[in-house]
Amino acid sequence: MQDMSSSKANSEIRVRIAPSPTGYPHIGTIYQALFNFAFAKKNKGKFIVRIEDTDRTRFVEDAEEKIYSALDHFGLSEDESPRKEGEHGPYRQSERLEIYHKYAQELVEKGGAYFAFYPKEENSVQYKVANPSTVQEMLEIEDWVLRLKVPIDAKIVVRDEIRGNIEFDSNEVTEQVLLKSDGFPTYHLAVVVDDHLMRITDAVRGEEWITSFPKHKLIYDYLGWEMPRFYHTPVLRNPDRSKLSKRQGHTNVSWYQENGYLKEAILNFLALLGWSHPEEKEIFSLDEFINLMHLKDIKPVGPIFDINKLEWMNGEYIRNMDSKELAKRIVDFYDDLSEEDLQDQRFVKFIELVKTRIKTLKEYEEYKMFYHVKAQEKVEVNENVSVNIQPESQDIKVKINYPRIQTEVLEMVKDLIKNLSSLDEWKKEKIHEVIKTNLDKHNLRFPDLYIALSGKKFGPPLADTFEIIGKEKTLDLLKS
Repeated sequence: MQDMSSSKANSEIRVRIAPSPTGYPHIGTIYQALFNFAFAKKNKGKFIVRIEDTDRTRFVEDAEEKIYSALDHFGLSEDESPRKEGEHGPYRQSERLEIYHKYAQELVEKGGAYFAFYPKEENSVQYKVANPSTVQEMLEIEDWVLRLKVPIDAKIVVRDEIRGNIEFDSNEVTEQVLLKSDGFPTYHLAVVVDDHLMRITDAVRGEEWITSFPKHKLIYDYLGWEMPRFYHTPVLRNPDRSKLSKRQGHTNVSWYQENGYLKEAILNFLALLGWSHPEEKEIFSLDEFINLMHLKDIKPVGPIFDINKLEWMNGEYIRNMDSKELAKRIVDFYDDLSEEDLQDQRFVKFIELVKTRIKTLKEYEEYKMFYHVKAQEKVEVNENVSVNIQPESQDIKVKINYPRIQTEVLEMVKDLIKNLSSLDEWKKEKIHEVIKTNLDKHNLRFPDLYIALSGKKFGPPLADTFEIIGKEKTLDLLKS
């Protein structure tokens, strides 16, 4: 089923996002891309990426590549863009200036725009006498801009497919600059020209553009063009209801990648911001979302971006992920792990053991040393506890700044090594029995042993871990 008016019922669905390369990808860009991508795939249409790079003062050199990298990471790759040229390019606004000049001139001729004097600060007002009559003359004089002509005492009615008809008083609509003296268009001219020439059928954009909606309608009307269907998605908000911004919350896509959030969980989370699963499910795949979503079902109320809910959801995805796939994600996440780790079935079993205890890939750091055994140099922990363990043949030197258990832990670890070394049947039940016996003998508890091993009071189940990694690696862990 398509969300379409009858006039466009036979048109190929074409949607777009138009990010600006003025910084690294924002999570809000992925939010917009998700709904556009899903709508295009649902209707066997095209998803276009158009780069709005006319703001040269804030241009960031590698931002465009970062945008593509983020889309690829989330599996939201586009059909047409500057890197995937189609029939309606170029897809960078900076390469379309002559196109904008052409339609700016047409607006002048049709009475929809006028030249306004806007001198550069260093120039004299005397140049005002050079009144341009064409866009080309305006660009040559450099002290004029082109503004939208807004009718007086008129009602401008626009339709948002989520909210219905919205009425504006033309007296409250500003006569927006459409073309600057340097020849670059503002968003308002460029977005209308680009959407029309790229045959965009459905424009999905943030609700902050609703106030500009009547200006865009006027441009469409002056040029005699049919408007796309518009869907203004609600602004993502922090828990305090403020707009999600760099000052509050985590907005850069890279932050989520660096902190070990799974792409599937992020997309699932974003899908629920403004949209609800018809069966009220909270966990579902991208394919399921594509199959069920309708743009008209987006709720206009600003959704709360709750990082705690995302963390919970990420944990659910980790717990339900195939352990071999999760092991691969973990290896890809950590620079000090390698493909060789994946060849060892013990590693996959260890991941199976710990995956119920972590909510992000980054949290695996707390468990990593139990499998990837390395000599641990001084580890600072809470309660003024520090551990300094160095391997030395069958002897162990332990320094624990926790006087009550210093001697006991040293002796317990030595006994544990001896007793585990002589264990004939390497099964977790037997291993647990040996550990418990040694702890009881020295009047210690499991947290004391965890501190000796990792500097922290917790870790994976030790008997299960020791069985998985094997006797040799276990003894190395206890000696290291």
